[in-house]
Amino acid sequence: MNIAIDATPLSVPTGGVARYTLELSRALAERYPQDCYWLITDQAVPPIENSPCNLKLVSAPHRKWWSIGLPTEMARLGVNLFHGVDFSVPYLPLRPSVMTVHDLSPWLDPEWQPAASRIRARTPKLLKLGAATMVITPSRAIRTAVIDKFGLAPSRVMAIPLAASEHFGPTHAPAPPRPYLLFVGTLEPRKNIGRIIEAWREVSRTQNADLILAGRVREDFQPPPAEQGLIVKGPIPEQELPSLYTSAAAVVYVSLYEGFGLPVLEAMQCGALVITSLDPAIQEIAHGATISIDATDPRALARAMRAALDSTDEVRDLRKRALERATQYSWKRTAELTRETYDAAVRAFAA
Repeated sequence: MNIAIDATPLSVPTGGVARYTLELSRALAERYPQDCYWLITDQAVPPIENSPCNLKLVSAPHRKWWSIGLPTEMARLGVNLFHGVDFSVPYLPLRPSVMTVHDLSPWLDPEWQPAASRIRARTPKLLKLGAATMVITPSRAIRTAVIDKFGLAPSRVMAIPLAASEHFGPTHAPAPPRPYLLFVGTLEPRKNIGRIIEAWREVSRTQNADLILAGRVREDFQPPPAEQGLIVKGPIPEQELPSLYTSAAAVVYVSLYEGFGLPVLEAMQCGALVITSLDPAIQEIAHGATISIDATDPRALARAMRAALDSTDEVRDLRKRALERATQYSWKRTAELTRETYDAAVRAFAA
């Protein structure tokens, strides 16, 4: 099969959707060498390093990309199916298509996704008109929400979890000079950064610990003022993340809302203690292997941070359980379930 995958998310150097696009494309190409996978976009995207020979990047700038440019390129390449990995598919259903809906954040709170006005307006219409033959969500919680929100037939929507890359695992880095708590992810309003800082300040009155915020700072997020022990690192090279996760007293990911929560799984695969919110999608990953707290309660978060820094037997047990839980996820399995969805889309389109 000739399959086109939207490469537009790769024009942003970091973030969960970019990671999903790249890892899924590679895993599909490696698992199904008989297929040809085209990463296709009208944006400037850096070359894909160390990619299988059946994974190819096509950049073709065009003013009317979704209505004219993309269908023209797919016809030229002989594409059989299109996968829109970020809420979009072509307007005209000339071939089977699959749309990934990562979450409902564009519709739940405009402040969470201020740049998503086109998604808010366009995606419901594409789903209603059947432009997307099949829909993928990253968790069962989001699958249920998407079916309810857009009135979709359950048979059209598949929940397929993401995975952490294979290079995420425990490292043997030397102990840090000072204990630290760690957040990894895009710094944006729904990641609950303000409460993380508030809880850390409370903890740091009695316990020595830094707070490291690692990730891209989104334009609409106001960085916190400088203070002793608070370290805003910005984006971290992927090869440095396993050591950062492993050496942390705890990874703190108490997002107010998530479609999956990939940093949680990455940290668990490194054997880190993770403090998470009770968000349903995150809890699908956590499954009793994290400290889970009410994301709106800074006192509960502070208690969890103190427990992490004390490194009790319970904390050490959670690290072991996290490693065991993480083994249930792999990009190979994600690719297999996605490829099955492609086949379902082909059958549904022909029906």
